[in-house]
Amino acid sequence: MNTWWWAEKWLRLTGALLIGIFVGTMFQRAIVSRVALRKFESARVARSMSSDSRSFLSRNKVDLSLWSKKRVQAYTESLTSRFDAPLGVLKIPKLGLVVPVFDGTDELTLNQGVGRVAGTAQLGSAGNVGIAGHRDGFFRVLKDIAIGDFIEVEVENRNLEYAVQSLEIVYPNSTDVLQTRSPDAYELTLVTCYPFYFLGSAPQRFIVHATLIKDGFIDGSTSATKR
Repeated sequence: MNTWWWAEKWLRLTGALLIGIFVGTMFQRAIVSRVALRKFESARVARSMSSDSRSFLSRNKVDLSLWSKKRVQAYTESLTSRFDAPLGVLKIPKLGLVVPVFDGTDELTLNQGVGRVAGTAQLGSAGNVGIAGHRDGFFRVLKDIAIGDFIEVEVENRNLEYAVQSLEIVYPNSTDVLQTRSPDAYELTLVTCYPFYFLGSAPQRFIVHATLIKDGFIDGSTSATKR
């Protein structure tokens, strides 16, 4: 009787163990499957972002005529690198500038377009949005900007129009140019090195201050004016 009892107990334990292994295997497969799907989705999104950014550049031919040879080479090489989705598009109609705005100001980002300065307001939000660009690349055209010129920023389905209020030349430690004058203000500050044709590392910064005058939807259905 003891033999049958032990045999029955061993069979039950073996069955429970096999069931546990089966459940564990199925659970592991589910986790691996989810991780694989997430990786696939991330890769798909990354490819889509890259495709969207390159599509933007192909639709908007970049005028390199004012650029330095070094910057032209850096820009060309950057086209083979991974692109993040731009936050928006910055336009200065008078200067013929159309450039994607990315997040950050590292070297690769500024070779691909212009970048939102970390710590400043987000595009389309209240506050002071700081955007930096290379003086021998996309932002070289700022040498011809003037007070009263219009700057447009497309973000999501909105088109924001700013008017240039002032220009100034400062030293790199003058970070106060990126401060917001009031919580409700909608400001845009463009930053690039100066002088524009300086050989070597430029010692100063050229600053363009602009304020929002119009905030509307791109389709023109509704709009609001900021004063």
